[in-house]
Parts: sequence; C-alpha cells; structure tokens
Amino acid sequence: MENPIFTNDAIVFGLLMASLAFVFHTSSSDNKNWKRFYKIFPPLLMAYLLPSFLNSFGIISEEHSELYKMAKLYLLPTSLVLMTLSIDLKAIVNLGPKSVIMFLTGTVGIILGGPLAILIVSYFSPETVGGVGFDAVWRGLTTLAGSWIGGGANQAAMLEIYQYNPKNYGAMVLVDIIVANIWMAILLMGIGRTAKIDKWLKADSSAIEELKNKVENYTASISRMPSLKDYIIMIGIGFGVTGLSHMFADSFPVWLIETFPSLKDSSLSSSFFWLIVVATTLGLLLSFTKAKKLEGAGASKIGSVFIYILVATIGMKMNVMQIFDNPGLLIVGLIWMTFHVLLLLGVAKIIRAPYFFLTVGSQANVGGAASAPIVAAAFNPALAPVGVILAVLGYAVGTYGAMLSAYLMELASTVNM
Repeated sequence: MENPIFTNDAIVFGLLMASLAFVFHTSSSDNKNWKRFYKIFPPLLMAYLLPSFLNSFGIISEEHSELYKMAKLYLLPTSLVLMTLSIDLKAIVNLGPKSVIMFLTGTVGIILGGPLAILIVSYFSPETVGGVGFDAVWRGLTTLAGSWIGGGANQAAMLEIYQYNPKNYGAMVLVDIIVANIWMAILLMGIGRTAKIDKWLKADSSAIEELKNKVENYTASISRMPSLKDYIIMIGIGFGVTGLSHMFADSFPVWLIETFPSLKDSSLSSSFFWLIVVATTLGLLLSFTKAKKLEGAGASKIGSVFIYILVATIGMKMNVMQIFDNPGLLIVGLIWMTFHVLLLLGVAKIIRAPYFFLTVGSQANVGGAASAPIVAAAFNPALAPVGVILAVLGYAVGTYGAMLSAYLMELASTVNM
C-alpha cells in the first residue's frame, strides 16, 4: 500500500492513545446518546475499531509500524503477569470441563470447516478453490487452519510443510485477518448481552460468577491508595518477569530443536509460545506469594491498560476497505468461520455452556494468546488467565489439527476435479 500520512511510531502511538482516551471518556459519560451507543458497541470493541478506521483511511498503517510487535512481545506478557497475581488457581479448576469442551469444539469446527467450505464453494466457483501443484488453494488454506487452531507459529509451520506459493500467500493472510477480526468484533458485541445469551443457552454461569466475586472480594479486602513505590514495584515485577520469560524463550527453543529436530515444525519451536507459557506460569507462581497483595494497589488495572494498548495495535492491523478484495477467498473464509460458530452454538446449547466459555473457547483457537485473554478480561480481569491457559492448549494442538484439516481439504478439492 502507499505510505500512510503518519509513519513515525511516536505519532501513531499518540493517535492510538488518544483514541483509547476518547473511548473511555465517552463511555463513562452521563450523556444518554453515548450510553445508548455503548450498549450496542462496547468500549472494548470501539477501542479495536477506531484504530482500524485510521488504518483504513490511510492515516496510519500497521505495515509501517512496530507498535503491534512491541505490544505483543512486551506489554502482553507483562499484562498477563499483573493480571494473574491475584488469581485463585483452584477456582479456575473448579470452573469444570465445559471450558475445555468448548475449546475442543472450536478446534473441530476449524478442522472440518475448511473442507466443508471448499466443497460448497467448488459447486458455484470451482476456480476459487482450484489450482495445481504449489499453487493449489487448499495448500494456502492450511495456513488458515494453523492460524485459527493455534497461532502464528502453527501458521508458519503449515506454510513450510505444504510449500504454498509465497506469491499467493498474501491473499491468505488477508482472509485470516479480515474473517478472524470480524468474528472477534461480533464476540465483543455479544459481551454486552451476556445475560440474555446465557438465558437462551440455559447456561449455568454460577462458577464464573463465584470466581469473579471471590477475586473482587479479595481485592476489596486488600485495596489501598497506591503509592509511587507500589507503581514502581508492580511495573518492575511485570517487566522483570517478562524479561526472564524472553531470556528463556530465546534460548530454550533453540536447544529443543537441536536436541529433537523432529520438533522443528511444531509449536514447541516457537519462542512466542514459550514466552506466553513462562510469563503466565511465573504470574501464577507469584499468586502464592506476598506479591498477590499488589492487586490491592491496582496490579490488574495496570495490566488492563497494557491489554487495551494491545487491542488498539491489533485494530490497526484491520483495513475495513479490504473486505471487498479477493471476494472468492473471503467467501471461503466466511463459510469456514460460520461452521465453526454454528458448531460452538450447538454444543453450547446442548451442554448449557455459558457465553464466556463459547467466546474464550473460540478465541483460544482463532485468536490465540494475543486475543483470548483480551476477550476473557472483557468479562472480568480475573478471568484473563482462563483465556491464556486455553490459548496455550491451542498452540499445543494447532499443528496436528491443521495437518488433519489439510488432509481433508486436499480430499475435498479433488471431488469436483
């Protein structure tokens, strides 16, 4: 694309922060019109959409910015540490098996949705899902399967394994971004209607409410006016743990691949995978120490600030004008995601799973560690670790699930040849 108006990251960051300030100011306003607006479009959704509009109209561009990389590698792990300090690990376990069931349902929806989309589109536009050799569209779609079950590492593994033509890969990335972000936006809109959705699902959300109340009551019991010392200690612990996590994540995968070469194309070779795992694990370990009391000074609130900055940088990756590009492949992606959604809704209805488990189970697949805790924290910051744990599970099964989906998509692409 042509250069945007602003390419200096200092300016871009200022615009993103101004967008967040605008959202928080208007969403807390007593103005009736703003209250009506935010009932339909939650603040978190707008924090995501406003940067996407700036990107769409050529004011800023993720392609000319390092802010997403910064937020993903520095702010995300730090926020996970600060948001897990006060967590009750036993209470997460007590949430029961429904969260894992919904996650696995989402995984199955992605595995089967790809070949189903190919079959459907092949009936009215066979050229869209055709191609031969390394130009075969099914090979490119395997990268979507890797991304939507696990994450970027799994996506890269699929590109390497199935050797899709790199010249055509950009279209797949576009479909990935557009479809995944449309679905995330819909999920965020639904959070404001959680009670109604849970009622329709006949879901029992008592365990979730119990966890939220337990954390909120604990926070209230230790709440105090934070001092400068508190802020320095909280930020120091957060970024200190992130630094340790990077140190491990930079060296351990290298040793792992040298020792076990067969793991080269698995998520275990991804430094980001280990960054998230280690940061979350250390955060959970700190919840058993006196550091847990830092929640009383607002540790999770600082973590939430970092999460919102990450949301804004994710929004910057979305160009709403590109929805009309590559309409054929976009239809494949939309059909694919629709099957994933319908399967989630069906299973949630059968097992009476709360909307929270549906959203986090889906995003742990489709969005990975960068999105699942965002969606979970939108319900309550105390629930962010649930999203992280499921996202890590997604990284673990991503490559294997994507390879199964790839086999089925290859079969589906030969049906009408």
